[in-house]
Amino acid sequence: MTNNKNVMTTAAGCPVADNQNSITAGARGPVLMQDVHLFEKLAHFNRERVPERVVHAKGAGAYGTFKVTGDISKYTRAKLFEKVGNECELFVRFSTVAGELGSADTVRDPRGFAVKFYTEEGNWDLVGNNTPVFFIKDPSKFPDFIHSQKRHPATGLRNSTMQWDFWSLSPESLHQVTWLFGDRGIPATLANMDGFGSHTFSLWNNDGERYWVKWHFKTQQGIKNMSVAEAGKVAAENPDYHRQNLHEAIARGDSLKWTLNIQIMAEAEAESCGFNPFDLTKVWSHADYPLIEVGVMELNRNPVNHFAEVEQAAFGPGNLPPGLGASPDKMLQARLQAYPDAHRYRIGVNHASLEVNKAHCPVQNYHRDGQTRFDGNGGAAPVYQPNSFGGAEDDASYSEPPLHINGDADRYDHREESDYYTQAGNLFRLMDEAAKARLISNIVAAMQDVPHEIQERQIAHFMKADPVYGAVIAKKLGL
Repeated sequence: MTNNKNVMTTAAGCPVADNQNSITAGARGPVLMQDVHLFEKLAHFNRERVPERVVHAKGAGAYGTFKVTGDISKYTRAKLFEKVGNECELFVRFSTVAGELGSADTVRDPRGFAVKFYTEEGNWDLVGNNTPVFFIKDPSKFPDFIHSQKRHPATGLRNSTMQWDFWSLSPESLHQVTWLFGDRGIPATLANMDGFGSHTFSLWNNDGERYWVKWHFKTQQGIKNMSVAEAGKVAAENPDYHRQNLHEAIARGDSLKWTLNIQIMAEAEAESCGFNPFDLTKVWSHADYPLIEVGVMELNRNPVNHFAEVEQAAFGPGNLPPGLGASPDKMLQARLQAYPDAHRYRIGVNHASLEVNKAHCPVQNYHRDGQTRFDGNGGAAPVYQPNSFGGAEDDASYSEPPLHINGDADRYDHREESDYYTQAGNLFRLMDEAAKARLISNIVAAMQDVPHEIQERQIAHFMKADPVYGAVIAKKLGL
């Protein structure tokens, strides 16, 4: 495989451009969370002396291939996208978000859509959902949000009052709530849903130019969803329906494919485009930023051992080979560190060496020891860098272009400058009358037992998105 010379890599096999200096906001500024290499070093070091996922606990996985069909080489130096026709192997894990390991597949919930591309320059993990937006946009609210969707501390039961209380006090959630309670909240099968990187990411090329990018997986099987009645019937008869359906489809040789597309924005345009392109609760207009086809993903091989491959699969948004990058999206910045740290807690500090997570290119670094070390542990090779004994070295040719930033370091109110309602209203107005009726029926059923003051607070948000949206829900709730 291809890492040239004796190049140092991350645990995912991605080349390290600089092992001497941390990424800071200016020469004297604070260290940035996007310095994935720094945090990987420190977190691994902290665990050198020697549980179910909190979210996305239940999942199904499959292997496949990705083939480049569109030329985006002017945007990125990534070798995968160097030319049309390039291919790599991949692994995909689909999941529900809020339910535990034994929960039913057909509940109303966003679906995780995580893809691990085994590229020749290291693993690229594109970790998203089947929705293009999310409920929140500041990472400090993530534990609060998930707590509101889990179980009540007194009863141990899922609790609609907690859910709607949080949503009604977090108006930025309205766009995703409208997605969730619409038809796509319960996909018919895992193959009949789209996938999204959701966050804004970046691409950068050999000329040092950066572009902001949104990733979209469009299913070639067509969008199909379940009604509430169908989902309840299936959950009672087969709570593992989605997992079984995916496994059986691949086993009988069905061709399951998604077309990968991107939206592109020039780096400088982010300052003048009229909205915050790094806001996870917003989509980019397809009229202004049309989809560009990149390639085709096909799933064609089932795991042999579910625990070893699906349960131990570990995806990190910071696994980004040269030419692929992050963005100032606050939620993404936190995920860059939170995901690998969750893996270190759940399956150990050496999780990147497990077969399903292992890079398909040479991995050379100075991580040693730690819980469950199951390889040669580096043998007698040097354990520090720089060294005089031929150890792997960082290579400045892999450096990402500098990110230009403005403003003082502070805690900025993430709800201060946002329009929470326009895109949620647009989504509602895009639906036909039957789809609107189903959306409203689903919301009314979910809010039926919620205290009136919370119902009224939430309906005020629906009204601001679209007067009809709010008025019909209010009427059906008897308000």
